[in-house]
Order: sequence, then C-alpha cells, then structure tokens
Amino acid sequence: MLLVSQTIRLRLRQTSTTGRQGTVATFGGRMKPKRTILCVDDNEQSLSIRKVLLETRGYRVIVCHDAEEALARFRKGGIDLVLSDLMMPGIDGAKLIEQIKALSPRTPAILLSGKVRIYDQNTQADVFLPKGMHAPAELLERIRLLLVRKRGPSRPRPQAEAGAAHAEVA
Repeated sequence: MLLVSQTIRLRLRQTSTTGRQGTVATFGGRMKPKRTILCVDDNEQSLSIRKVLLETRGYRVIVCHDAEEALARFRKGGIDLVLSDLMMPGIDGAKLIEQIKALSPRTPAILLSGKVRIYDQNTQADVFLPKGMHAPAELLERIRLLLVRKRGPSRPRPQAEAGAAHAEVA
C-alpha cells in the first residue's frame, strides 16, 4: 500500500512540475482534463482566497484584475466557467458577462457582489451570489452543477462495458 501511495504522489508531482497544465492524475493511470475557471475581481484578497479554494478542489484558475484583461484572456479560449465580481472599475461584472455570453452563450457565469445583496437587474449571469452570504461549499456546488449542465448528460457506457459490469455483479 505504501508503494502505491508513493507512486501516486510521484505521478502528481511529475504532472505539476513538467508544466503540463490542465491535467490531473486519477487512479488507473488515466489523465482527465481540469476545468478552467476565469476568476475576475479587483480585490486582490478576494481573488487569492477564491483561487486557493478552487485550486484545492482540482480546478485550474486563471485570475484577472479587471474586465478588459478578462475579455482578452477569454478570447484566447479554454475557459469553462467565468466567476466575476459585480462592482469593478471600468466595465462592471454584469457587462463583462454580457460580452462573454455574446462570444460564447454556453459558457456558464457566476456573478458575485460584496456590496449588493439582491441583484434584480436583468443580467445574463447563470447565478448571482452575494459575497459573505453563502458558504464556500455552496459556491463549489454551484460551479459543479453549472459545469455538468454545460457538459450535458453523461454518455451511456458501451454495451460491452455494461455487460462486463453486470457479469461481475452476478
């Protein structure tokens, strides 16, 4: 058992040091892509807390300090979800999400605000959460659900795999 855990740690360490971003080790030797979240906030402290929270849950996080920087990064591609603060200098979070949805309507977006508790204006964000009024677990669950919804229903297993699994149970 010790040898297995050392091997897993070694594989994880090799993955993180080889510069192959966007992959995470799983049991069975398969690599699955990490989901990439674009996190936008002008508050450095909030941004770093969210980055640590998401990275410890296996997400790849790209941070931006304003909407212009975020739009430029989004246009490069590879973003699975956008998490933005509402109140930012220049373009606010609602306008940022509107512009992102114009480029990619299926990209999920979450809007956060520390100053506004109820956001009743028309927004294209999939979810609005007031900062400090939700537990980190709620944010993580919302992200997970939005990413599942974006991906679509899980694919049915091929008949050969389904038959083999059924034979093992019997």
